[in-house]
Amino acid sequence: MPQHLVDRDPQVTPAQMAAALVPPPQFATASFDSYRPDPDYPSQAAVRDAVAAFVATRPEPARRGLFGRRRSTDSTEGAARSGVYLDGGFGVGKTHLLAAAYHAASGRKTFGTFIEYTALVGALGFQGTIDLLRGTALVCIDEFELDDPGDTMVMTRLIKELSETGTRFAATSNTPPGALGEGRFAAQDFLREIQAMSDRFETMRIDGLDYRRRAVDESARVVDDVPAALPEGSVTLDDFRAVVAHLASVHPSKYVALVEGLDAVGLTDVQPFTDQTDALRWVALVDRLYDAQVRIVASGSPLDRVYPEVMLEGGYRKKYLRAASRVVALSRAS
Repeated sequence: MPQHLVDRDPQVTPAQMAAALVPPPQFATASFDSYRPDPDYPSQAAVRDAVAAFVATRPEPARRGLFGRRRSTDSTEGAARSGVYLDGGFGVGKTHLLAAAYHAASGRKTFGTFIEYTALVGALGFQGTIDLLRGTALVCIDEFELDDPGDTMVMTRLIKELSETGTRFAATSNTPPGALGEGRFAAQDFLREIQAMSDRFETMRIDGLDYRRRAVDESARVVDDVPAALPEGSVTLDDFRAVVAHLASVHPSKYVALVEGLDAVGLTDVQPFTDQTDALRWVALVDRLYDAQVRIVASGSPLDRVYPEVMLEGGYRKKYLRAASRVVALSRAS
């Protein structure tokens, strides 16, 4: 008998949040060797090798100044980088490389999404999070958000504090290109505040096509009878609009727990979004479903076509297209 996703209201403790700062199961064995660069895009192999070299390099002892370096001039030219920032389109393997960096790094390390780290600050407070992460050799941040100035400033401050004690960072970009422009590290509104951080990161651009769609140009699968199409195992069955409404009552940091242990989610009567806040919450859930490789079985509109053109023309276009790519893969999983 299917469960209902709308009946799930997970309670997550700070200790559980901290314990969850590891790569998702999909990337539990990710390595630089298992990364398959597209030969048509040389930047993929080049970035793989550069990230591997970064992880293998022994960091310099911490010194005064941002990212543990001496501030001898206003310029950071020639200074050793204490962070790598992977920027590129969706489906080019950024998260795979980030997880590979985590597995290859020695010493204490953490891996989480931007949302997970900011949620940890919300639960423990800023100083409590600093105390928890102090001494970590490598902090991996997936899907670095630059569309919320408040959360971004919290994260930049966290990076500054930890880097001064020798912690290094690896991050992937989730920059809304309509608002910031792809390849740029920060929005103009708060560029000055985090310019010092961005200057100390080596930004690595990864070009390429979405690997989830390289071999197939199809939309998300739609079925007529969702209950009959659900696989065996732990599954849920809900009306799509009811799920979207439920997401408003669950903090995105709990979405990992919301889908934990599920083999598939069934969604009936999928309809395009009319509200951008709802659409962004759905994107956050899709990311967690994809991390956990939870199959999606849905009826109604194809799930990769639920974003109206007015949304796709805005600053969150990259997020919507990434989510669309991921639901195609999840709806066609066997």
